[in-house]
Amino acid sequence: MARFLKEDAPVIEIWETYHKQTYRNRCRVMTANGVESLSVPVVKVNGNHTMTKDIAISPIEPWQHIHSRCLESAYKASPYFDHYYDYLMPIFEGSFERLTELNDAALTAVMKMLKVKKEIVHTTDYVHEVDCDLREAFSPKKQVDVRLFPAYYQVFSEKYHFMPDLSILDLVFNEGPEATSYLKRIL
Repeated sequence: MARFLKEDAPVIEIWETYHKQTYRNRCRVMTANGVESLSVPVVKVNGNHTMTKDIAISPIEPWQHIHSRCLESAYKASPYFDHYYDYLMPIFEGSFERLTELNDAALTAVMKMLKVKKEIVHTTDYVHEVDCDLREAFSPKKQVDVRLFPAYYQVFSEKYHFMPDLSILDLVFNEGPEATSYLKRIL
């Protein structure tokens, strides 16, 4: 989110071949049992050559219910949960066929929470080289430089040390209106 906010006109790549095990369909949250990964089950409609724009969401698994309950359990005691949780209701109550639709709805909700106005723009074709290419910059497989993330209060801070690089929801639920200032200070 910090990189998204810093870009004047960020463009989201949707014409690339979908890479599994990335943040395109998952996020990490802090729970009473430690860090948990929430994943949206997806279907590669064209096998391993499916473009991101064509990735479907599996209708079989009740991921919305699972994610909603997990977030409520994890963050109900956070200072700003009650103030921001309703912004997520369109995600938990909506119907999404494609992952890009869900991600746009999630990004819209987060921008409302952060009081940020940016247009969500997607590529119209695959672009091989761009000035600021972040397609491979963020991955659950990569070790994060913890020095990039100043510590802030987290719900389970008495039980666990500060955990950087969690979902933007962790920052918003714990820091509220200060989340945008925090994001502008990092990177």
